[in-house]
Amino acid sequence: MPSVRLAACVGVIMYLSYAWGHAAWSNLALVSVSVIVCLLLPAYSRVSNRVEELVNHRWAVVTFGRLGRFAAQYLFNVAVFGAFLAGGVVPDAGFRGLGGVAGAALLTTLASQGVQYMALALYNRGVGDQNRNVLAALSINIVATALSTTGAPLFRHVMVIMGCGFGGLVFGLGVLSDLRGHWFPRRGIGVFFGTFNPFHVTHVDIIRQALDGRGLAKVIVHPTVVPRLHARALEKGEIAIIGNDGGLDVMERTAKADAHVNYFPTGKRFYPPQTRRALIAIALAEAGLAGRVEVLWLPEVYRDHGFHGVIARIRKLHPGVPLHGLHGSDLGGMWVRSIYDECGWIYPMPVRRRNNVSATAIRNGAAGMTTPVVGEVIARLREGVASFATAGVTFQNSNGLLSVRDRHDA
Repeated sequence: MPSVRLAACVGVIMYLSYAWGHAAWSNLALVSVSVIVCLLLPAYSRVSNRVEELVNHRWAVVTFGRLGRFAAQYLFNVAVFGAFLAGGVVPDAGFRGLGGVAGAALLTTLASQGVQYMALALYNRGVGDQNRNVLAALSINIVATALSTTGAPLFRHVMVIMGCGFGGLVFGLGVLSDLRGHWFPRRGIGVFFGTFNPFHVTHVDIIRQALDGRGLAKVIVHPTVVPRLHARALEKGEIAIIGNDGGLDVMERTAKADAHVNYFPTGKRFYPPQTRRALIAIALAEAGLAGRVEVLWLPEVYRDHGFHGVIARIRKLHPGVPLHGLHGSDLGGMWVRSIYDECGWIYPMPVRRRNNVSATAIRNGAAGMTTPVVGEVIARLREGVASFATAGVTFQNSNGLLSVRDRHDA
């Protein structure tokens, strides 16, 4: 499994770096900590991810989420360096020039967050593989930290520069993003990305808030086609589409799946992309927003470059116009927020999720969370009706793939 291999590589690199730097090849504390890292790194990663997710959901502030992740990683590094000091892996003098165990943990945590952010940003832009990028980032940080504890002034200076530079970068970008969310021009256009599985009343409310509260000329909505996580996992055979249930494609793990990867953070059942796009258009028309909202559909651009490519296309079509990035505080919304931030100067519009409206609940049969016609269409899809008419439109349903067969306006 990729996550297990990644953990094993990190543990081995940690052992080799400190064993070589301090001639501690047979040190029991070093061997023990390295083995623990090999075994527990995937679980630790899940915990730190969950901490960041919970903080983001509560406040929708990027800086707070990163501080939550930082705290979890900092405590882990304090424990590791404390064990190294107590076990004689690194002498007290090795940490003294870095501010002691606490200072060394601070620097390596800041550097780690920064280099991992850069590694994932490159992956999101199609450069490299996610696991290999993260492994390279962690390896650089581990080796640099180990060398800095040898007492050589050059390596200590490098560690300070890495910690302050990379840490300052990731937190600085987050602070700037949060500030743009509070101070923004009351003009321009909004972009709203997500799976919209399906589009519900909270999505409609977010768009209204953006149009009216920020004085936007329009909002551009683009749903995911096949999310990159799923596209890559399907290609590798780690997940598979096992059937269709009530218009929803059902996905499941295969024997090749990585036990430590959450392939389905927003659920295992998805309406086909064309159906989600159609439901968005129906909801916007019902809400009287069709003239103020554009449903953009660039499947080839999304396939090749993801939402980064979609934003680049929007910027090309609207040069010099301020862009406002709409998103919720849920996991999917904060993922989208990270894309906005990676694409440059976009003014985020975070909306904290406090109601009980949920796309998951809708997929599980909840009513009253969509606009009326969307709710009726979903009900017909759930029943498996091949053809049905509502609101002056006849729809065709082909295993959940929704299309308009005829319009008969009065």
